[in-house]
Amino acid sequence: MPALIEAFLDPASSTYSYVVYETDGGLCAIVDPVLDYDAASGRTATTQADTIIAFIRAHALQVQWLLETHAHADHLSAAPYLRRELGGKIAIGESISKVQDVFKALFNLEPSFRVDGSQFDHLFAPDESFMIGNLKATALHVPGHTPADMAYLVDGNVILAGDTLFLPDVGTARCDFPGGNAQQMFSSIHKLLAFPASVRLYVCHDYPPEGRESHCMSTVGEQRKSNIHVRDGIDEGAFVAMRTQRDAGLGMPTLLLPAIQVNVRAGNLPPAEDNGVTYLKIPINQF
Repeated sequence: MPALIEAFLDPASSTYSYVVYETDGGLCAIVDPVLDYDAASGRTATTQADTIIAFIRAHALQVQWLLETHAHADHLSAAPYLRRELGGKIAIGESISKVQDVFKALFNLEPSFRVDGSQFDHLFAPDESFMIGNLKATALHVPGHTPADMAYLVDGNVILAGDTLFLPDVGTARCDFPGGNAQQMFSSIHKLLAFPASVRLYVCHDYPPEGRESHCMSTVGEQRKSNIHVRDGIDEGAFVAMRTQRDAGLGMPTLLLPAIQVNVRAGNLPPAEDNGVTYLKIPINQF
């Protein structure tokens, strides 16, 4: 049976999370789940994640994987909460260690914080094969947005693309975070666009232009024909020049500082201090 994809939109961060499965009662993967976070109060909530839990239980699914496409800068991950409620292994690409190394220094994290990815249950090697129930999947390393970005090919005809591509009328993600690289992004995008035209690409975010409702899926063929940043005929030099100029004018994502220091921990909050309270750090004048 073909892979079934159920999408869940978090309006606050314009993030799409997914449940990937073959049939009711089977095994599944959850991709890029969101933990609600109110920056003004410093409070978390599980509203978005609970919507996913309700779907999982309604379809009698068993969670095998909690897949992260990268260490997100725009939302906190709900993976640990979902693992507690539903089980499954939290997984990300093995290059997460590079991201951890950078942000351990930036946030001056506790000396015991390890930069080897051991906070995650599984680290995917590039092009590693794995199963989601009976569905064959491949973890594709697609650096550029960050050094650790992954896309997940499922059943040969579905790609969960993360932030490597947006919908054709939105284009591509920024490459100016630490370790980001526009040349790598161009190469990674063309790795995805080398798949057959009918392959479906599911994005992590949509920022629709005025007059269009948000949606989450395009095809390789549609991207090659009309993506405003990387359609056929746009070469690497033109892409890098566009991306570099565009990124220079972008502001900081609202939740970058809280999100990154949580997501490099596989979505776990920092350890509580001696008063029993957990704190997030805000580095001053570093960006």
